[in-house]
Amino acid sequence: MGVLDDNWFLDARLKLRHFQLFLALDEQRNLHRAAEQLNMSQPAASKLLGDLEANLGIRLFDRHPRGLTPNWYGEVVIRHAHSVLSALHHTGEELNALREGNAGTVAVGTVMAPAVTILTSAIEQVHRDQPGLKISVDVDVSKVLVPRLLEGELDFAITRIPAGVDAEWFVFEEIGEEELCFVCRKGHPLADKTPLSLSDMSAYPWSLQPTGALMRQRVDSLFLHHQVTPPRQIVDTADLLLSLALVDKSDTITVTTREAADLLCSPQRFHLLPFSETLSVQPYGLVSLRHQRLSPGAATLMSALRDIIAQGR
Repeated sequence: MGVLDDNWFLDARLKLRHFQLFLALDEQRNLHRAAEQLNMSQPAASKLLGDLEANLGIRLFDRHPRGLTPNWYGEVVIRHAHSVLSALHHTGEELNALREGNAGTVAVGTVMAPAVTILTSAIEQVHRDQPGLKISVDVDVSKVLVPRLLEGELDFAITRIPAGVDAEWFVFEEIGEEELCFVCRKGHPLADKTPLSLSDMSAYPWSLQPTGALMRQRVDSLFLHHQVTPPRQIVDTADLLLSLALVDKSDTITVTTREAADLLCSPQRFHLLPFSETLSVQPYGLVSLRHQRLSPGAATLMSALRDIIAQGR
């Protein structure tokens, strides 16, 4: 198998239909069902895939009696097929927005704290100058946001690069850490207890981000470090509003960022439990793809974020 040159996609006669077929095969894992999904005949789909593999000199999918499974080569083309088709989709959205007199579109992902503080300020600033810019914001954990960035669903993100993901794909501009705090309802049995220990809190129900999420890892490591048995009753949810609803109606304790608590936890209903240690998680930052040029709208929002970050330092 020879090395692919810079124009390999021309030599291999790669078509947009190939990308659609890759995604259908990834979803269906069966050539017949993938062909039906694309309104093609199975022989046509088989020829489309077979001709490409022959031109590349690489087998992308392993055939077996029940269907097809992408091998490592196939996984590579599927991942990039997501990016290509997502980029084309965003291109259409931007062109339509410009034709309608708007200023384009931006899709940004963020972890909780920046969504509450710097991102809202940046959006307000950008909309003063470009009120027609369509901005969509997804708030989630880093391990969800970064794959979506790689697949082209997001223009950039305010997040962290999760362990196990190749950092060479990204440009990372550090912003800062997220300070964490414990939240209970006003009138909770621990609200006025001093000093407060982890053992005191572990006796009550908790609502926490799912296992593996960065904030959850920080809490788990805190109990481990102090050799305290973790709470027996935990509701796993990434939804902060659900956690706060549980806190409001019961003796549940949750953990959130200081910025989110300042915005959402009114003193009339919630109480921030004092704790002797300052809790934080690793720094987050502006994350963009190293080899992808931002759209004008995304570049404008990114510039506004950089200005706000610089002013806060």
